Amino acid sequence: MTKLLEQAISKVRELPEAGQDEAAEVLLALLSKLREPVRLDDETRAAIREGSEQAARGEFVSDEDMAAFLKRHGA
Repeated sequence: MTKLLEQAISKVRELPEAGQDEAAEVLLALLSKLREPVRLDDETRAAIREGSEQAARGEFVSDEDMAAFLKRHGA
């Protein structure tokens, strides 16, 4: 085990039980992402392909439209 991981675990041990569980969930989620490839469905693959093709053609949304979208969606 690396020293950094040992330090992190030591800090997690100091947390209340609920905090320890939350830290464990985060670590387990990270581990599952590192070990398993992301599986994309056909719809997602098509959307990515379409976006890539639009970018290759230079078709981008304007800064103004993007700012308006983010404002409407609370980002």
